[in-house]
Amino acid sequence: MTMRNIARAGVVAGAIAAWLPVGLAAQSKSTAKTPWGHPDLQGLWNVATLTPLERPDEAKGRLTFSEAEVRKLEGANSARRELRARPSNGDRQAPPVGGDGSTGAAGNVGGYNNFWVDPGDTYNKVDGQYRTSMIVDPADGRIPPTLPEAVKRNAARVRATPTSDAPENVETRAPGAYDNPEQRPLGERCIMGFGSVSGPPMLSVLYNNFKQIVQTPTHVMILVEMVHDARIIPFKSTHAPANIRKWMGDSIARWEGDTLVVETTNFTDKTRFRGASEKLKVTERFSRVNEGLLYRFTVEDPSTWARPWTAEYTWAAAKSDDHLYEYACHEGNYAFEGIMKGERLLDDERAATQSRQ
Repeated sequence: MTMRNIARAGVVAGAIAAWLPVGLAAQSKSTAKTPWGHPDLQGLWNVATLTPLERPDEAKGRLTFSEAEVRKLEGANSARRELRARPSNGDRQAPPVGGDGSTGAAGNVGGYNNFWVDPGDTYNKVDGQYRTSMIVDPADGRIPPTLPEAVKRNAARVRATPTSDAPENVETRAPGAYDNPEQRPLGERCIMGFGSVSGPPMLSVLYNNFKQIVQTPTHVMILVEMVHDARIIPFKSTHAPANIRKWMGDSIARWEGDTLVVETTNFTDKTRFRGASEKLKVTERFSRVNEGLLYRFTVEDPSTWARPWTAEYTWAAAKSDDHLYEYACHEGNYAFEGIMKGERLLDDERAATQSRQ
């Protein structure tokens, strides 16, 4: 649930996390420095964007859109949002079992309607150009082919263990998928944000689009609005031992000139970014640019993809009236208990049907 849209509706009157420094003054200058001499990346950043991770077919072979194309695409998106925001017809029929295939709550029964969704309304700009995709390498803007061994590996463990980037509306008919709470996706369990919003790599998702950076001489902290995940990254030269595995991997930071570089390894098999293995390595680069903060990342996993791949997009400086909101995930997760109980009822129904046959 996005607290920002509740606030827009007038239910929430103020910022829940007002104690967090926004740092807008620092965001106004790309050359700003911290008191200890490093580039100042601190502040509240809005990562919402209509630009997809992978290049769509209609933009095949093109890195950028023209201004006119972007205005047309953004206008069409605004029209769709306005249409979906209209009040529901109280006399409408219930959707069929499993949904009607459309986008939204009717297509994914039990999903959000448009009120809760806030993916952004603009395309991303890098170096003054509107990008058709975040991925810039390979040149086609697509994730490289998945290796046969990875396809086989992932097929064997489909939904057997949780994964951080499973979408919120994921569904499976696999036997036993609802037998144990720990088999459910991490986002569903309110442990981590879905869609790799927490990272690494850190992507934009449907809502709660803010990330805050706080720096000290020895650490950098990135607070993610979605599910209030926090990455506390030390400046050091070596990773933790290979047997220590973390939800978001083991991250270490260093400076390369004016660019903050964060290298992450030691991922668990419970946070398989797009089907990656435990050999996953993500290298992130943060640098100040005129448009805001340029976030660039390279993904490497020789057991999953034929080659490394790189993406980048700009994080926009927050506006003066923007705030980071507390994320209330399930409010005690009572809905999760209902999901498990519902599956037990279905187990009983299936058993009763089999006994009659």
